[in-house]
Amino acid sequence: MSSLERKHEKHSPFTLNPDPRRKTSAEIVTEARHSLRTLRTQRPFTPRDNHRQLFGETSRTQDSRPPSTFSLYALNFEAPDSRPGSGTRLSPLEHKPRLPVAQDEDPDPVSPMALPKPPSDPLELKRGAVGARARLFRAGFLTTLPPVARPTEVRESVNSVSSPEQRELSAKGRGRRALYVETTDRERRDNDSGGPSKPAPPRTNSVSGLRFHGGVDSSIRPGKGAGAGARTELGTELGNGDRPASQEAEDESVVWNVKIFPLLQELESIAAGGSEDAVERLCDACDCLHGALAEQGMLGRRCRKRAGLLRALFCLIDLNSAQLNLQLAKLTLELNVSGKNLLNICKLIFKISRSESNDILFQNNSIIDSLLCVLRCEDVGVSGEAVLYCVGTLKFLSGNSALLRLLLAKDCVGVATLLIQKLHPLSQPDHTQFTIRGHIHVQLTATLRNLADLPESRPLFVSHGTLAELCLVLRHHHGDQDICTNIARVFSKLSSYSECCLVLAQTPGCYTLFIELLSKHQWKQDLVVRLLFTLGNLTSRSSEARKNLFTAEGCMSVLLGLYHTYHGRWDPPPAHTPRTPPARDTCNPCTPFLGWWESKDVLVKLVRVLANMSIHPAVGPTLAANTDLIHYLLNTMELRSLQESEELLVNVAATINNLSFYQEDSSVVRDRGLTVAKLLLKLLLSSSIDGMLEATRVFGNLTQSREVCDFIIQNNVHQFMVTLLDSKSPEVCFSACGVLTNLALNPPSRTTLTQEGAHTKLADCLRDFGPVDWQLAGLVCQTLWNLTDEGGTETGAPSTMNNQEREALLEVLTLYLNEEDALQWTSGDDMRDFHRLCWELEFLPVAKRLRDRIQTQTD
Repeated sequence: MSSLERKHEKHSPFTLNPDPRRKTSAEIVTEARHSLRTLRTQRPFTPRDNHRQLFGETSRTQDSRPPSTFSLYALNFEAPDSRPGSGTRLSPLEHKPRLPVAQDEDPDPVSPMALPKPPSDPLELKRGAVGARARLFRAGFLTTLPPVARPTEVRESVNSVSSPEQRELSAKGRGRRALYVETTDRERRDNDSGGPSKPAPPRTNSVSGLRFHGGVDSSIRPGKGAGAGARTELGTELGNGDRPASQEAEDESVVWNVKIFPLLQELESIAAGGSEDAVERLCDACDCLHGALAEQGMLGRRCRKRAGLLRALFCLIDLNSAQLNLQLAKLTLELNVSGKNLLNICKLIFKISRSESNDILFQNNSIIDSLLCVLRCEDVGVSGEAVLYCVGTLKFLSGNSALLRLLLAKDCVGVATLLIQKLHPLSQPDHTQFTIRGHIHVQLTATLRNLADLPESRPLFVSHGTLAELCLVLRHHHGDQDICTNIARVFSKLSSYSECCLVLAQTPGCYTLFIELLSKHQWKQDLVVRLLFTLGNLTSRSSEARKNLFTAEGCMSVLLGLYHTYHGRWDPPPAHTPRTPPARDTCNPCTPFLGWWESKDVLVKLVRVLANMSIHPAVGPTLAANTDLIHYLLNTMELRSLQESEELLVNVAATINNLSFYQEDSSVVRDRGLTVAKLLLKLLLSSSIDGMLEATRVFGNLTQSREVCDFIIQNNVHQFMVTLLDSKSPEVCFSACGVLTNLALNPPSRTTLTQEGAHTKLADCLRDFGPVDWQLAGLVCQTLWNLTDEGGTETGAPSTMNNQEREALLEVLTLYLNEEDALQWTSGDDMRDFHRLCWELEFLPVAKRLRDRIQTQTD
């Protein structure tokens, strides 16, 4: 067999195979091992938000965002809590009022029919004099628990009849609730004189500051008992006199008088007492009240005296106790408040959650369930601001590790996904409520960002389809940097794991969407770096993702534009600058500012995306022929020092290695191979193990060029490669063997390597690593095959291996060619099958030929 024919039989990942046949399994496995590789990098750091606010100090428009700080008092709530308005202005009805003529239409049979007339009691006269003040009290100031009654008095009141005072008020104004307001002497003088009157500021420093006002509210005081009067009144109220309805109303009245009303009186008594343990006792009383209402089925809107009950509960808010207010908020939400009351309750909970010291209160209270219920059930088109503060509370709580796990256990991911779906129809830019929906998305995506930190959340993000919904949010709010950044943080966290990465990679249109965002927000560094990190994760796991990204509209122009932008504005730090990330700059974000650290981080992630894309056989040759890309990569290698940017240079070298695999005529890397080799010398001779290893891999591909081989010999790089064979790392030895295999194809270089003792070190490498890495053992045999070739030289000088070295090599080859001896160190059936396959494909064919040659030379 001629020397040329023997060369055609050599199997090396670093040498082009001239045969037009299909590649063997050994070639495919070996090429996949080192010639083309994906890159890994660290996930961008997500800073912790130490300030619990709805929005950052510099985010969004100041005049359009809801406030994070506010004051809430009892007078801010509306006691009646009627259902929210529809927002539609109704036209007036054209009709003439008629006076009732039938006696059976009178809702109160005790009072005779009478025409409406102005109030004659002093309280009503005062209300007429100060109408604005009266409206204020009616809307928000809560009155009305009677003095504490002993249990015997409560039982007696169940069967008592209405007092004369009640009958008089009922006759003066049917259907009207009486509000009893206790005023100070100063207020009375103002009212009598017609002067200005201001409501007294609520007291918040002590429990005794709360005052339940002296009159008896007709909406919560004990009603008529089980007598005939009570039955008649209730039957008329319901509009019919059938027995079942009246009996139901009578039973509720009895329950109210016996179980609910005494608890309200107990609340008044505790609040008025002002004892040290008043807050704890009030919380216990609220729990008892909640239990009683739940037991009797009176939660929601099913209680007839619900308005008075709410009025009594709202009064306690002025105590300014976070613990008590959470109890009140929980009970109030259970009573299904709406409109302004729902908004104020959500604000109250939000205000409490702003302090980290209150986090323990949320752990010991089921208020989180109530908040999630609000998000499930409320119409965001009607209660958008309430939903905003509700989600803002969840965002604050998710910053606490214990509460974060509690939120996850309560399926906060599923509730958030449902809310996102409800927000989609309102997310069109021309929608009237587009702004408030954007504010909600900011809080919602920030909550999901925190939940994504937990490993247990990943299956929920997948099962609920949250990733696809977030892509749709990005499409609707692509101009909102806060929303885009939060979602990019979610993707950067989840795409690091295979199950989430696969789902995101299969989301239709995600690659085009990411490219559009990179183009639109190219100066938003924290957004750009996370999108690039996500794309790097997608392209590292899926060949289809590499092609889809490359074929996305404007992909290469946007990526190369980012490379130009961040590489051109990078000012390297002084020599004494510590190699740690600097503090985040607090300058105006509207002015582009790129520090050296931020620019380097973007370039690291960007180069990784390019390296991963180049693995695809349809993409790699195109990238290798891209002149601008190769120019940027070589410029980075030339201008950046290893001390300031080691990871970046290693990634650039890995990208060049992938591109150098494609040896088409159009390859720019092939044309500029000598320039690349010169630039890699500083990386090869550096103290960085990763840098040295990556440069060695690139030389393995570049040494297919005779020009590069001569450069290596002239600069004594071959001596460094022989030295690397002493490494204890199989990866280093594998890369060094690749370079030596290609150098040994040239007869003058073969002689030089033999004089350096390469064959001896290769035999030692085979002995040490053969049983544990048959791919490496096969490549060592390939290198020895090239070195022991006696043909092709001008002098015909044989190799300098002596008989002792040949016998030692034959002994190792004979041992490893025996299957039983070769695989005796392998444990486990699965690993044994894998090692047998590698041994058969990678080692056995070339080792047999090498053994035969060595035996022939020995004889």
